[in-house]
Amino acid sequence: MSRRVKIIIWISAAVFGGIFIVGASLYIGFTSGFHVGFTQGEIEPRAVRLDLSGVNPSPGAMATGTDFNAFWQTWRLIRDKALSGGTASTTDQNMVYGAIKGLVGSLGDPYSVFLPPSDAKKFEDDISGSFGGVGMEIGEKNGNIVIIAPLKDTPADRAGFKADDQVLQIDDIYTDGLGVDESVRHIRGPVGSEVKLLIMRASWDKPKEFKVKRETINIPTVDFEMKEGGIAYIKLYSFNEKASSLFYSTLLKASESRAQGIVLDLRNDPGGYLEVAVNIAGWWLNKGDTVVSEKNRDGIKKVLKADGNAALNKIPTVVLVNEGSASAAEILAGALHDQLKIKLIGKKTFGKGTVQTLENLSDGSVVKITIANWVLPSGLIIDKNGIEPDIKVDISDDDAKNKKDPQLDKALSVIKELVNGNGATLKIAPPSFWSKVSDKIIPALTSLLNYLKGLERE
Repeated sequence: MSRRVKIIIWISAAVFGGIFIVGASLYIGFTSGFHVGFTQGEIEPRAVRLDLSGVNPSPGAMATGTDFNAFWQTWRLIRDKALSGGTASTTDQNMVYGAIKGLVGSLGDPYSVFLPPSDAKKFEDDISGSFGGVGMEIGEKNGNIVIIAPLKDTPADRAGFKADDQVLQIDDIYTDGLGVDESVRHIRGPVGSEVKLLIMRASWDKPKEFKVKRETINIPTVDFEMKEGGIAYIKLYSFNEKASSLFYSTLLKASESRAQGIVLDLRNDPGGYLEVAVNIAGWWLNKGDTVVSEKNRDGIKKVLKADGNAALNKIPTVVLVNEGSASAAEILAGALHDQLKIKLIGKKTFGKGTVQTLENLSDGSVVKITIANWVLPSGLIIDKNGIEPDIKVDISDDDAKNKKDPQLDKALSVIKELVNGNGATLKIAPPSFWSKVSDKIIPALTSLLNYLKGLERE
């Protein structure tokens, strides 16, 4: 071996030896320092503020200096000391999901919820599949779970439930702090099974327990009846996907009967699709009239306008509302009232008027979050306010028991006064050949387009 090679070997050994010694020193210093610091931190915890602006991929998504000290102390406390800590229900992932639920819950909004993957899958199944229920829409009011409206000819309707009844307990689960979506999941179940509900009504001295058998719920859409004096009585139960076409069919019947006035009954209508409310409003409002606006947190408005033929614009109309009129029903009633001064009769509406969006997270979880308010043409925000009727009429328990309807009686009385001397008669043109064809072709083309989009994604 040459002298030059030996020198290179010795130099290399010296360099690598130096690196090893420095690395070992740093490792020993770091581990001992970390151990001492961590132990001292447990003995004498102090607030630690982390600057996460460089960690989060969305700059500005979290304020710098956010204090996570209490969060990690609680995490450690649960893992080390909690009686159920370290069990299957308190895995790290479940603790993360619990923290996210708390994060969404901090909004104080009953319609904003976090669904972990298992609940998200059940949520999708409930939307697309078949399930058993009792046939009532529920919501949150003043921190309580209440019935918005029982649906016609359902177990809830037959049990005698009314709008604004409070649901205190579902089986053995108290609804205090439960939330709307979770309450719905507990009420639903296999068809034929029973659910026990503890119900409280303002006029009762104490709550009453009901055992209700779950059924497959078929939501009704519209009823029609010609009343004395040429009055068309139209009862709209839901703003579902069939409501626009069925409402048109109902108007054709009213036109054939030469109706001179309309009583539109939106009582116990929990709402449905916003687009349906805008479509139906177009039968009264002029094209381009504002039906409702969506207003987000920045004050930016999306204005939704009528696009119909205003065929009912000159036909005297009154609208029936009550505590069970919510969401899309409030939008329609409010638009007709604000734009055409159509009288509302009954009781104050529920006050449910927000826009939600579903956001899918990376692990299959879902966040449903409120992003906007619905605002009527008058500027009234529907949510938590509701709409006051022009003529207030109550229905007592005795009225309901004896099948009396003083609200409808009052509406018929008012509409007859409006019809007298008006002279207008409802005239609705039947559908043309091409509109009948398009009603069949357009849905087929839409399905085909969605199918082709699916192939592109594959």
